[in-house]
Amino acid sequence: MYTTWFILIAINASSGMQHLSSATIPFMNFINSYGILAIFILMVAEAASGPIPSEVVLPFAGYLAEKGAFGAYGTYLLLPAVLLANFIGMAIDYYIAYFFGKDVVYKHLNMLRIKKSTLDNFDAWFAKNGPFAVFISRLIPVVRGLINFPAGFALMDQKKFFLYSMIGSVIWDVVLIAFGYYALTTSNAGITIAGIGIFIILLYIIYRIAAKKINN
Repeated sequence: MYTTWFILIAINASSGMQHLSSATIPFMNFINSYGILAIFILMVAEAASGPIPSEVVLPFAGYLAEKGAFGAYGTYLLLPAVLLANFIGMAIDYYIAYFFGKDVVYKHLNMLRIKKSTLDNFDAWFAKNGPFAVFISRLIPVVRGLINFPAGFALMDQKKFFLYSMIGSVIWDVVLIAFGYYALTTSNAGITIAGIGIFIILLYIIYRIAAKKINN
């Protein structure tokens, strides 16, 4: 229980989102019930711009893996499952934008729960930075999947899109899973607190740098 609240406090502090703690509990219960399958489903939705907090899902998954909750081979399947989910989720958004274009996507932003202004900012940022924007967006909390649409609108080369996307995703996934696996343990409070502090600082720095670039 203490570890669960450590995770939630870290995410609240790093993202600045109010009431996030209570909103994430259903996700954690879903993972507790269905294991890696639940993580796979959640991460597909997250990579496809769904309102899924990977900043909570992945550290919690890493913590459960360290505790042996996924079985003898589950720990080794966790990262491949997450990366496959990332690939599928980002492909969904990218190909929707690629084949249907901006007009169709913008008509359905309410259904996708995406603000037009936010997507406009990502679109402009992609126009200026191209592949770099795709890569760095994978390291931005909360809005990581939104770059899929501008890349699709621009008909970005598919190989480059998935290459830069997966490089960023590997970094994000490994760091958060490792954070949960090694730091979020009640058996060593010092490591836990230090890990949370580093985690918050890194997320804040990446968020501020990326937000400044997007808004310029």
